[in-house]
Amino acid sequence: MGNVGEVRTEETANGGTNAWSSSECAASKADHLVVMVHGILGRCLMLCLGLHFCSHWTEFHWIFRSTSDWKFGAEQFVKMLPDKVIVHCSERNMNRLTLDGVDVMGERLAEEVIEVINRRPQIRKISFVAHSVGGLVARYAIGRLYRPRRKSQEEYEGCDSFDYKGSICGLEAVNFITVATPHLGSRGNKQVPFLFGLTAMENFASRVIHWIFRRTGKHLFLTDNDEGKPPLLRRMLDDCGDLFFMSALQAFKRRVLYANVGHDHIVGWRTSSIRRNSELPTWEDSPNIYPHVVHEELVKGENPENCTENAVSNGDFDMLEEELVTGLRRLSWERVDVSFHTSMQRFAAHSLIQVKDSFMHSEGADVIQHIIDHFLL
Repeated sequence: MGNVGEVRTEETANGGTNAWSSSECAASKADHLVVMVHGILGRCLMLCLGLHFCSHWTEFHWIFRSTSDWKFGAEQFVKMLPDKVIVHCSERNMNRLTLDGVDVMGERLAEEVIEVINRRPQIRKISFVAHSVGGLVARYAIGRLYRPRRKSQEEYEGCDSFDYKGSICGLEAVNFITVATPHLGSRGNKQVPFLFGLTAMENFASRVIHWIFRRTGKHLFLTDNDEGKPPLLRRMLDDCGDLFFMSALQAFKRRVLYANVGHDHIVGWRTSSIRRNSELPTWEDSPNIYPHVVHEELVKGENPENCTENAVSNGDFDMLEEELVTGLRRLSWERVDVSFHTSMQRFAAHSLIQVKDSFMHSEGADVIQHIIDHFLL
């Protein structure tokens, strides 16, 4: 445990990070839990993806970080909102555990959140801030944690309005924020930019991705077919049994998409902002207190029946992507488009937007500031 300025941080046994105000008075007032979720291979720096194809295995080489991917963001949240928030950086899906699949990771995250809430009885509100694949994991977890609204007006009387709408583990759901998250998966054209938009490379990647990223790769490339079911990301467009995926998303007062417009070679602009190709906006540099924020908009929820004329119908895969777009856009979203095109480190945009390392990726600090300044308490 240690203090950083006005922030007290604690690294847990499993490598996660908790952050709260070092002022006991401020910390005692904080009732808003902010859960920060890392992306694939969280806390790992891939020094060398040494693909040594042998007859039996593929070998990887890693360097493991000693601090959380969200450590900078967590500390900034507590510094700016000391008497409002307690931050928990998730720990259950570290390193190679992120290859087990979005559903398995989502179940682990849900269990972890329940444990954090049980340790802090003063918590009344909850928000999520998730990077990359972590956004999909968080969407799965809230589907597990959702508690349906009360069913009758009589039950509703005398209760908080959020309880009637539905809650996340009994807490008021406030902000659901994703940062460079592939909501439409990674299989579409230019959804993984480092494949250069070449159809042959994208098709090849979809067939072999499970060799590297196992079940998580299948979920991202929409090639999973568990017991003949549709891909998981498709199933997450609706409530399924005791998993309330869409009801949980709807329970949040804000749903926000931060997306890199370019130079993110892992997650494309379209998939992270839930747009069709024809909807990607033009933008230009302008004086801004957030230098890397180039476009913002609020999109109201849409009736899927009114979107059919926009469907891309050149094959089953395009139709599946259209289903993901129309399904997710039944709800309202705030979009924040980010560009690091003037940065010397622009090719690290996927890490810059999160400030994964406070020294190497400090140029993204204005994006973290934007998240905090617009955070609903």
